[in-house]
Formats: sequence, C-alpha cells, structure tokens
Amino acid sequence: MAEGGSLQPDDETHEIKDQTERMSYMQVRNVSGGFVYVVTDMTRLLRFLILGTEEGNYYYEEKELKRESVECIDRLIIQDRGIEVVKKIVEVSKAGRACKQNCTVYALAVCARSNDLETKKAAYDALSDVCQIPTDLFAFIKYCEDFSAGTGWGRAHRRAIANWYNNYQGEETKLAYRVTKFRQRHNWKHKDALRLAHITPKTEPLRLIILYLVKGLNEAKRMQMPRQEKELETWQKVYIYLESVEKALHSTEESEVVDLIEKHGLVREHVPTVLLNSIPIWQALLKKMPMNAMVRNLGKMGSLHMLGDDSEEARIIVDRLNDKEALKKSRIHPFKILVALKMYSKGRGEKGALSWPRNTCIIGALEEAYYTCFDNVEPTNKKYCLAVDVSASMDYPMVGIESMTARDGAAAMMMLTARTEPHYEVYAFCDELKTLPIKKTDNLKTVFNKMSNLRFGSTNCSLPIKQALSDKKKFDVFIVYTDSETHYSAIHPSHALQQYRTLTGIKDARLIVVGMASSGFSIADPTDPLMMDVVGFDSNAPEAMRSFVEGQFL
Repeated sequence: MAEGGSLQPDDETHEIKDQTERMSYMQVRNVSGGFVYVVTDMTRLLRFLILGTEEGNYYYEEKELKRESVECIDRLIIQDRGIEVVKKIVEVSKAGRACKQNCTVYALAVCARSNDLETKKAAYDALSDVCQIPTDLFAFIKYCEDFSAGTGWGRAHRRAIANWYNNYQGEETKLAYRVTKFRQRHNWKHKDALRLAHITPKTEPLRLIILYLVKGLNEAKRMQMPRQEKELETWQKVYIYLESVEKALHSTEESEVVDLIEKHGLVREHVPTVLLNSIPIWQALLKKMPMNAMVRNLGKMGSLHMLGDDSEEARIIVDRLNDKEALKKSRIHPFKILVALKMYSKGRGEKGALSWPRNTCIIGALEEAYYTCFDNVEPTNKKYCLAVDVSASMDYPMVGIESMTARDGAAAMMMLTARTEPHYEVYAFCDELKTLPIKKTDNLKTVFNKMSNLRFGSTNCSLPIKQALSDKKKFDVFIVYTDSETHYSAIHPSHALQQYRTLTGIKDARLIVVGMASSGFSIADPTDPLMMDVVGFDSNAPEAMRSFVEGQFL
C-alpha cells in the first residue's frame, strides 16, 4: 500500500481526473456538474417502477423525470424490447416490489398507447395482472386518456376494460367487494368505464354487479335470478353483499353498522362518514382489517385512544405485525411499513390536527415488520464498508412522502445489511466523511437522529474508498447509498475503487451503488463486472446484493 494510503497512479492506470472532468466516453455530466455513468434503459425503467417520480427529487421536477422515463420506454420499444418491458412491469407489480403502484400503471399505459402492435397487445393482455384493484384500473384509464387527448376508446381499449371486469368470472364476490370499496378515483366511476367499454357480462352474477354499478340496487333487484344452481348460489351471495353495503352506507345506527361489518366483512369505505369516529365500529373493522389498511389507519385508531398499552386492539395489531406469514401474504411493501413507522412515531399527521398517544410496542412491531418484509438474507461474512450519502440533495422527500427523505431511506436500507452481516463499518459522507457508530441493535429512530444531526454539503462519493486506504482498512465490499448527484471529488469513485484494488491487493473488491432517486445516472462503471447498481427499496435488493457479493452473477 502507498505510504499513508494515498491514491497514487501506477503504470497500469490512466491519469486520475477530478470528477468535474470526463474520465470515460461513457460518462455524461449530471445536473450538479459531475461526470457519471448513464444507467441502461432497463435499469432506468426499474428505478422508475420502484421509486417513482411523484414529487421529483432535489434536482428534477416531477414532470421532467416522468417524461424522461417515458422516453426510456420508447427507446426500449424501438429496440424491439417492448414485450420485455411489459414483462418487467408485470414482474415488479405482482411481486410487490414497487413503493407505489402509480408508476407501474403509468408505464403500462405508455406501452398500451405504443404504436408497436405487439407491445400494445402485451400491455392490454397484462391489464388485470398489473391493475388488480379499481384504483389502478381508473389510473390506467386516466393515463391513457391523457396520452390520447380524450380519444382513446378504440376497440382494443374497450375490450381490455371489459375483460378486466369479466376476468372475475368465478370470483364475483371478490369483484363485489372491490368495486364497492373503490367506487371512484381520478374522476372516473365504474358506471362511466362500463358504459364506454360496452361490456357483455359473461355470467349472471357479473351482470348483477354491473347493473348495480350502472343503475343502482333498486334496478338490480328487478333482475331475474339465474336458473342454474351454481350461478344462483353465487348470485344470491353477491346480492346479499351489495344489499348489506347499501344498508351500511345509509345507516346512522352504530350497532347496525357494527353488525353488518361483522356479518359481511365490510370495510372502512363502507362506513358512512358520520360514524367514522365510533370506537365500536373501528373495533369491529380491526378484526378482519387488511394489513395495508391497518398500517395506514394506525394514527386514526390511536387518535380515538383505542391503542393503549394494555388494550386488546394494540395486542391484535402487534400480533399481526409479528406474523411473518400474514405480512408475506399481504404483499405490503416495506416502504409503506417504514412510512407508517415514521408517521406513527411522530404522534401527529403531516396535515390536519390529527394526533395520538404512541404505543411503544406498536412502534417496535412496525420496525421488525419492516425488516421482515424483505426476503430473509443469509450473511456472506464479508467485510463491508457501508457509506450513506447525507448531502443536501438527499434531504428531498421520497415518493411524495413529506416525512420520508432519501437520507432516511438510505439509512433504513443500510440497516438491513448492518443487521445481517457480522463485519461492517458505517460512514456518512457529503464533502467530508464521518464515522457513524451504528450498532445492529440500534433502532431506526436512533439511526435517523444520528443522520439528521450531521452537516450537509456537496457530494463526494469517493470519500469512503479514499478513507479506507488512508486508514489502511481492508473491505471486501463498499455499499454506497446515494442519488448519484455527485461532483465534489478529486477522483471518480469508480477509479478510486480500481486504485483500492491495486494498492490493497483485494483484486475482487466490489462496489454496490444503491440508487435512492429515480435519475438516469450512477457512479458505478457498467463495464466493471465487480460494480453493481440496485434500486433502493426494491424488496428483492438484499438477496440480489448477497448473490453479487458471493460471485453468483459472474
């Protein structure tokens, strides 16, 4: 190693350049002035699907990022990879890998509006796989309308929307639940979509649901019951359910609504607004409340003082959050758990006057649920340098959630590795580097506080590698959590790693760049097989990182 661990060029390397200078023809200048690598279009698509662009980031406006992501999809389609794009959208959506579903639906709409017939067909065929609830269906219709300036109801579009409803053949009770829970979104209602789709129901129970959505329950009552015994049984179940929904929506009696919830499995959306401050109603709802809804409504239930330390409701919530199988079955994304953890821990909502006393058992269960939502990862027993970007650009909200910054997200992702691997050191960097005394037993609140108290400056992603050389520390893997908006460096990060390999003798030292924003850049050299890009908050990321570290991708 060179004296003092300083970076010295050797005969096998080219001249070291400042990051404001281009080192490779593959690099481009990012918006903060540094030269970085452009990620592949498929990587960019993955970042868009998982991280989204609902509020843009520190450097980009939402509209610009979304437009650039569409151009990325267009380029892939021109390369005859449109079907591959649709498959990736379906894969991310069905596996629950996206922080929010909006961007997967948006990307599917882009493909459905493509001029490439194969891509268009594949997108429409995938509609039910990606848009599993009416909220997503209405978003898809809205995006398609936006792309086509209101003229988008051609034959393929009508058939796809009609098929979305008809695909519930044999599962009509599930459709009845979903269409009454999600009645309208994005200025669209079911009756509008059904009329434009010119649907022909495949079964009599489906016909009942559609008649109810278009003309109401009174008109549906006049429908002749089916003669086939199998259809009649389902028809009656659907009718009873629809009738119970209507009774609940128009009731002012707390006891009646509680009874309907318990008998028919009604949910919060079926409860009239005037009764949404009723403790007995929330107690009834909680018994069978879906995981996503339970996590989303912790603040509301807490504001009603239902979640005291010794309450039955708090015990139910903690038990469910500790149930690994229930978490897996719910497909709740770890990011949603993390947002719920931050919000509930604050004791007040981001907007409005809602506040609540905090239950420490629920807070602890939420944190454990966050880790559980990622697939279990076996330790590699390698030596890790975990470096979290705390520069000013990382202070921007993630996925439109005001309380969750990219810095918080990076800290939470870092803790996944810290809890898994026995050998690691943690650093925070901007234009300077600080050692972070993070223990695997630390809770996320402690970690967030340690990060938020640091000074924020420009971004120098090469600092962790340079410091490792200076301190004569040997690491097998460097993991950098960043938005890649880096420029403040006397050496490119990828070049710094090459020097580190040469000067330490660790020829296979690896660099993993965890992207915490949906930009088109990375500090990882795409031509180096020992450098890897992953998308922050991809629920598959920890396993992909482990496989890469153990050489399974080579």
